[in-house]
This record gives sequence, structure tokens and C-alpha cells, in this order.
Amino acid sequence: MTNGNHRPIDTRSEYLYDLLERIRQRPGMYLGSVSVTRLSAFLGGYMCSRTESQLPDTPQEEEFSGFQDWIQARYKITSAHGWEQIILFHSSDEKDAFHRFFQLLDEFRNGEPADISQIWKKDKVTETIPQTAQS
Repeated sequence: MTNGNHRPIDTRSEYLYDLLERIRQRPGMYLGSVSVTRLSAFLGGYMCSRTESQLPDTPQEEEFSGFQDWIQARYKITSAHGWEQIILFHSSDEKDAFHRFFQLLDEFRNGEPADISQIWKKDKVTETIPQTAQS
């Protein structure tokens, strides 16, 4: 495999999130249309090709494998449905779900808790009530 400079790409290196960023910027070029279902199919093909080529998972791929559990925790869903179906269910259409995927992926990668109530607690400003003197 080569990159635009015709240099070989090290397939063991970090690549998944770079690829996803390129898809975010130009989804039509990679997927044909803006669709979370097509994105999921594309990623399934990507993962399958790496497995068939007997390439070990990169740290990014290992991290991304936790995205399914994170999505299920975020939406409080225990289901056999994939992350794309869960996101699509909570979106208005394929395009909205595609954009929501990237918003959620950013939160996942930034270490945001899956439980939204934990985000509120983390950002909550604590207030104290001043003590009054006893007479």
C-alpha cells in the first residue's frame, strides 16, 4: 500500500483514526453518500481485510473495539444491534446519524464518560453554604 507520496504505508502503524478523519471530510469519495450504515460497512471491510491479511490490531483498532460498549452505555441499551443501528435509531436519518457518529467518536476518544449523568457531575460547580455563628 502506498500513500500520495508513493511511499509504502506501514500497515502496523496508527491509521484507523486518520482514515476516519478523511472519511469525515469527504464521505462521498469513500462511501458514495453520507450514511452511517455505509460507514459501518466500510469499517467492517477494513477490519476484515486486516484480519484476512493476518495483520495484528493497532492500538487505535483495539481502542475502537470498545466503541460498541461505550455506545451501549451511552444510550443505556443492551442489544445485539451494532453501534451504527443504535446511533441511527437515535437520529433523524442516515446523514444525521453519520454526523452524530463523529460527534460521539470524538467524545469517546477524548475519554468522556458514556453515562451522560457523569458528564454533568464532572462539570457541576459545587457551592457551599456559609456557616453562621452560633449565639
